Amino acid sequence: MSEDPWLTVVGLGEDGPEGLTAASRAALEAAEIVFGPPRHLQLIPEIKAETREWPVPFRDGLPMLDKLVGRRVVVLASGDPFWYGAGAVLARRYGATALKTLPAPSTFSLVAARMGWPLEDTLCLGLHAAPLARLRPHLAAGQKAIVLLRDGDAVAELAGYLEDLGFGATELTVLEAVGGPRERRTVASASDLPPNSFRHPVAVALEIAGNGPALPRTPGLPDETFDHDGQLTKRHVRALTLSALAPRPGEHLWDIGGGAGSVSIEWCLAHPSTSATAIERVDARADRVAANATALGVDRVTVVRGAVPAALTDLLPPNAVFVGGGLDTALIDHLAATVPSGTRLVANAVTLESEAVLAAAHGKLGGSLTRIALSTAEPLGQKHGWKAAYPVVQWSTVL
Repeated sequence: MSEDPWLTVVGLGEDGPEGLTAASRAALEAAEIVFGPPRHLQLIPEIKAETREWPVPFRDGLPMLDKLVGRRVVVLASGDPFWYGAGAVLARRYGATALKTLPAPSTFSLVAARMGWPLEDTLCLGLHAAPLARLRPHLAAGQKAIVLLRDGDAVAELAGYLEDLGFGATELTVLEAVGGPRERRTVASASDLPPNSFRHPVAVALEIAGNGPALPRTPGLPDETFDHDGQLTKRHVRALTLSALAPRPGEHLWDIGGGAGSVSIEWCLAHPSTSATAIERVDARADRVAANATALGVDRVTVVRGAVPAALTDLLPPNAVFVGGGLDTALIDHLAATVPSGTRLVANAVTLESEAVLAAAHGKLGGSLTRIALSTAEPLGQKHGWKAAYPVVQWSTVL
């Protein structure tokens, strides 16, 4: 039989010692050292163990813990340590077998109970260490969400963010110290939030309302969704490109010639576990990719500045590659020789010269060639006629 784990993570509620389970009490009594932020240390009963404050940010305390491996250590956390908590960080660092976790009811569960909302149908986001823009893909009238915020000041920031996007009618239920004796509830619209001084810890239940633009869940967002200088894979071609790239959960994309970042961003919007690296040699465009990703709530796009193929070294290996710029035979050969077997490759060409590169690559590496020719109705005198866009040749294959 294996030895007991040396590290115990005890989840705490705002009700303090009264909410501790027998197992949590026993862990605290058996501990040599107990770590926690000052607020948590005040929520436990008097114990014999040495208590130490955990620094902010959380990662700064890990070196202290490294020196105590093998001793009986308790780390205090809020609610369920494996729901936007410290549990996952500690498990990654020391291994799951080194850990024993004793959770308390999560803040999400407590807030859902107060609101009468089914938790399985409610978006739950930890925004205490993440940008408010992470909400952006989920903002649509009628949606419900529970978000954790870093402090009381962030409530007003959240209300302002929603109002700026056209969702000022959203009803906010602000819950401070939920589950404890100083729990307080404030209900207001985002556009009419009272100038209260909200106290940490704070969670907000959102009932989204307003006329702000919701982001469609299908590929091919309107071109005006993105800030761009004209270097943009246009909407209809982008939809076909994403279809060919076929994003799947957990996969990583290389977007070569990032432009405005539209392909990288829509790849990441396809599933919350996808990620992308956008490679862009023009600094202004690289900045634009990063800004667009932030504005649309996608913080899983990494921007790499530089020319290919030199900029492709030391990157997270891709599951798919899109070539929207920098296309030439040398790049195709480099990708064929270096990316993992099974990587999906999609490349678009507009010029005759780049079409010739794709035709040669198709002859050498196989796959499929598709010519995309689109026309839109435009005024023609007092009537309308079809105006053709430059045709795009798309090559897709599996390397």
